[in-house]
Amino acid sequence: MQDLILIVLAVFCAAALALHLASAVLVAARLRRAKVAPAMPRVLPQITLLRPVCGLDPLDAETLGSSFGLDYPTYEVIFCAASADDPVVPLIHRLIAAHSGTRARLMIGEDRITTNPKLNNLAKGWAAARSDWIVMADSNLLLPPDYLRTLVAAWTPGTGLVSSPPVGIRPQGLWGAVECAFLNAYQARWQLAADQVGLGFAQGKTLFWNRKILDYAGGLAALGAEIAEDVNATKLVRAAGLNVRLTPQPFAQPIGQRSFAEVWGRQLRWARVRRLGFPALFVPEVLTGALAPMAALTAVVAAGAAPLASLPAYALVWYGTEAALARGAGWPMGPRDLAAALLRDLMVPAVWTWAWAGRDFVWRGNTMAAPARPATPV
Repeated sequence: MQDLILIVLAVFCAAALALHLASAVLVAARLRRAKVAPAMPRVLPQITLLRPVCGLDPLDAETLGSSFGLDYPTYEVIFCAASADDPVVPLIHRLIAAHSGTRARLMIGEDRITTNPKLNNLAKGWAAARSDWIVMADSNLLLPPDYLRTLVAAWTPGTGLVSSPPVGIRPQGLWGAVECAFLNAYQARWQLAADQVGLGFAQGKTLFWNRKILDYAGGLAALGAEIAEDVNATKLVRAAGLNVRLTPQPFAQPIGQRSFAEVWGRQLRWARVRRLGFPALFVPEVLTGALAPMAALTAVVAAGAAPLASLPAYALVWYGTEAALARGAGWPMGPRDLAAALLRDLMVPAVWTWAWAGRDFVWRGNTMAAPARPATPV
């Protein structure tokens, strides 16, 4: 029996490392291809860019300011705030006044069409959009000049939604680096690798819709059937027989300073979203970091079935692969970022475990709870 257990542990270690290497290779190849300019349609559609705002963050002037002057012939920007008293409102007014060359406006108010405050905030902008092509882009996303062109180019036949994970840039301090470690070579790696094998799923930082597709599925209110809009966006698109496509490479999110509490709160929130939205896929997630295979390998070494040197060799290959992917992609990677990756992998089982302890989370001061019903199957 002991020999069988050791064989199972060794196979798990090998399989985990193989998946880690394969996902990194898939993403690295994808990012290399992304350097080639994509083919663009002859006629570019008018686009409405919706940016929900809530509260004032230190980097808002930069991220929200990136909404203006995009390299795209015809688009409008609609900023959506739930309250005129929101501290970000004066900044929005200043940005609009300073960029008169871009058609932009601020809409204030909240339509309570769901239990999701973000969707309630966006509803007025969705209704007022002058275009059938609508992008929802979170306020902390830094839009590159070719943002809209990239989304349009990714809309290929059979597409129902174009999305993209964020990658963290410019972290400050150790916990800012931990946030990047979660976002980049962990979450973005898995999401981009899934898209490479035809299993793309949405991430709420960017949701690029054709209005008719979402309206046919029930509109913004339908997205509120799940605890997070990106979960139900994926399910609605797949139910329509269409695909979620990801852009060739992700868009940047400046991170800045973070505390442990902020990183823990964000990761717990996202973990509960995944657990409630796709429970079958969430169950094995505890095994995706380096901690589980390293613990299994430690047991094999302790039993005398593998040399002690296999432990540092395994860690070197695991984190060396992550470092190579990050450096090749231009993501933050240095000694501090490697230490952050180690801290992330120590946190993964703790976050996973605590995600099962509740059905709600706090987002920008709002407590959000999952509907009291089983989640729709993947």
